[in-house]
Amino acid sequence: MLKRAFVAPDPGWLRLRHATRAVLGIGLAVVVCGLAGHSLVGAVTGGLAALLALFTVTDPTVRGQVVTTALLPVAGLPVLALAAGLHGLPVARDLAFLAVMGAGVYARRWGPRGHSLGVFAFMAFFVTQFLHTLPAQLPELYSAVLLSLLASSAVRFGFWCYERRLPVAAVLAPVTGRGLARATTRQAVQATAGGALALMAGQFLSGERWYWAVGATWWVFVNTASRGEALVRGFRRVLGTLAGIPVGLAVIAPLHGAALPSAVLVALGVFGIFYTAAVSYTWMMFSVTVLAGTLYGLLGVLDPALLALRLVETGVGALGAMVAVLLILPVTTHATTDAWIQRALRCVHACTNEAAARLAGSATADPAPRVAELEALLGRVRLSLGPLVHPLSPFRARKARAGRVLALLDVCAREVRGLASVAADPEASHDARLAAACWRVETSVEALTAPERRHRTAAVTAGALPPAGVAGPALEHLHSLEKALAELAAPLHSSPRAPLLGA
Repeated sequence: MLKRAFVAPDPGWLRLRHATRAVLGIGLAVVVCGLAGHSLVGAVTGGLAALLALFTVTDPTVRGQVVTTALLPVAGLPVLALAAGLHGLPVARDLAFLAVMGAGVYARRWGPRGHSLGVFAFMAFFVTQFLHTLPAQLPELYSAVLLSLLASSAVRFGFWCYERRLPVAAVLAPVTGRGLARATTRQAVQATAGGALALMAGQFLSGERWYWAVGATWWVFVNTASRGEALVRGFRRVLGTLAGIPVGLAVIAPLHGAALPSAVLVALGVFGIFYTAAVSYTWMMFSVTVLAGTLYGLLGVLDPALLALRLVETGVGALGAMVAVLLILPVTTHATTDAWIQRALRCVHACTNEAAARLAGSATADPAPRVAELEALLGRVRLSLGPLVHPLSPFRARKARAGRVLALLDVCAREVRGLASVAADPEASHDARLAAACWRVETSVEALTAPERRHRTAAVTAGALPPAGVAGPALEHLHSLEKALAELAAPLHSSPRAPLLGA
């Protein structure tokens, strides 16, 4: 896990730049709050607002990121006021917290912007419990949030906006549905139910730190789309928290809130969160635990009993999420994975069509956006298949099949990228056999995705493949692509009664 987090490939140093910019943006936000005369509570609130703005705002364009960042106070400040106003009314506070939680998950149906606003609203409620915010403190907290968002935005969109030089990222529309058939609706119900279980259990364990359990449940649901993903995320959350406890005991507690070393640990925690988030949720949670422990040290309340309580509350929250995803309107891993694989295969066909049209002389055909979309879809397939290929998965046969599917889809992506590269060459010439090859690709994709042909083998297409090496580069890429699609039939549909991930 350590190698995966810190030695993983980082093309263009994007993760490093992302993490470094986060430290600068959050550091500037805290400094601005200090210069404005805010208390430690205000600085912590402002720093958290800056962290969320830099971490959760993921619109594909810089302009969209600016708009979403500007809307964060609209979602967060009223929730801050609501939570502070209900401070002395436990029952009303708990019901409001669960309502905000459900609404935050439901907001994911509106894509990255809905996700960002939902997370910011939930964390606004959470931070009032963390800091025991009272209504009299609201003006200071409002000022801290607004100043911090301005400061972090100055770093992100002014000083170091490296996204302006990057191609626009592909945005994947969520799997469609209506009513309870929509995954985000089902997950909103699950999150609310799981949050209620975590809230009751958390309050039984601690009347003061109960919100940790609710927060653990919430973050299990963030960026997951099926029960398998949620189960793996819950396990990794507990594991990351457990790994962070020794650091709290051995490093943070002896500092007794000393400002300079605590500031260094906060910076390291922030850097770890942003640098490892894309490759290891376990190490991201380790970094979160180090950051939270340091903040409690600064507030003067850190001790071994508190760290042990955090671990137990995290476990309770993860358990609440697991119970909810297993028993309440479950979104099966198989159904979710099947939908993403079908979309990826159809995108493969669209890529080949665009490349062939470009080679035929079309000035408007461009496979590049489709290639970017395919990369995003394959990332989603890997996330969905994560529960099965997890080292602790007991389903060995299905684990092997899932690994084979991922390997063949990676081959498809590699050949599509090669085909797009050939099509981008102005000196590349059109070959009349490209149309026939693209038709075979379409036939293979239909054999793998059409409902009425789901369990027919696509291997018959292999017999029609031209021998490798007898044509130009474009046809060679198509030949390898056809072969990979034909081989996909076996792991995907070899046994209709035993789907890849189970029902």
